[in-house]
Amino acid sequence: MLPPDRPALLLAPMQDVTDLPFLRSIAAFGGADLYITEYFRVHIHSRPDPYILRSITENPTQRPIIAQMIGQDPDELVRTALELKKYPIAGIDLNLGCPAPVVYRKNAGGGLLRKPAQISTLLARLREACGELPLTVKTRIGFETEDEFHTLLPLFKKHPIDLLTIHARTVKERYQTPVHTHWVRQAVTEMPCPVIANGNIVNCQTGLNYLHSTRAAGLMIGRGAIRNPWIFDQLRASLTHSTPPPVTQRMILSYIHLLFEETARIVSDFVEQKHVQKMKKYLNYITQGQPPSFEHHIRRVKTKEEFFTVCQDHLGSDELAPDLPSENSKLFCGFSQFL
Repeated sequence: MLPPDRPALLLAPMQDVTDLPFLRSIAAFGGADLYITEYFRVHIHSRPDPYILRSITENPTQRPIIAQMIGQDPDELVRTALELKKYPIAGIDLNLGCPAPVVYRKNAGGGLLRKPAQISTLLARLREACGELPLTVKTRIGFETEDEFHTLLPLFKKHPIDLLTIHARTVKERYQTPVHTHWVRQAVTEMPCPVIANGNIVNCQTGLNYLHSTRAAGLMIGRGAIRNPWIFDQLRASLTHSTPPPVTQRMILSYIHLLFEETARIVSDFVEQKHVQKMKKYLNYITQGQPPSFEHHIRRVKTKEEFFTVCQDHLGSDELAPDLPSENSKLFCGFSQFL
């Protein structure tokens, strides 16, 4: 499942972002080695979301994809895992890290980190249900404090999971702090399975330095990949002692055009203004590091013509794109620890 000759590069699952159109778009620019779906919400009345299933059945990346689940009921998670096993997936992932209050208040995602005994039950049941299919976990290091990882790591060691991805912040820290790399390093030392490092990877150098400080088996990249989909090719080149490809402003513009087209063609009832609003969610990340006027103007557009006029005005050149976002952004914080 992971490359045998270098650290693995994974695209992080991001709800309402890493859907089929986004996978198509990012794969066009090199893409990751391994993908994880948006999470399937699991509860007593749930069935696997048909829209998320399309990322599996129509997987455009030509690379393995893992199905991620979020929930807290062992019976329902097992039921859903058995349903998902019918599809061409590379594994089942349990989400133990989502920091959204609407999720953790239901003791799902990061909320489960407050219930170590329940995590142990879930992992035991899911391991049995998965059988030969890999079982993976994506976690944060604690709910309130990083010291909670003292309790969590032995749980992950106890159960024969196949891959552990660590977003090295607590749930309460969300995305607003540096990551606590020493916990990733400790997990790398103690876990019998590969450990993937996640959080604060915003360009090639931050990824390389995160790998160097933790000796992780790979990197999972989320927000940094929305901003720069070439980050995977840049890291692959650096890891194989090649020259990373430069990214120009016009290349960013072509990426935005592709995203617009891919997200538009999957909807049956295209409404221009609604679609422009969806694109603004991507542009929230893409504009970071660009002149502030870009974000200011893109927030105010309403039509497709206005949207692409603003993008053309700011990106219609062959100048190199900014390598880093602003660290003062609410979306990218604390990454200077890796510079």
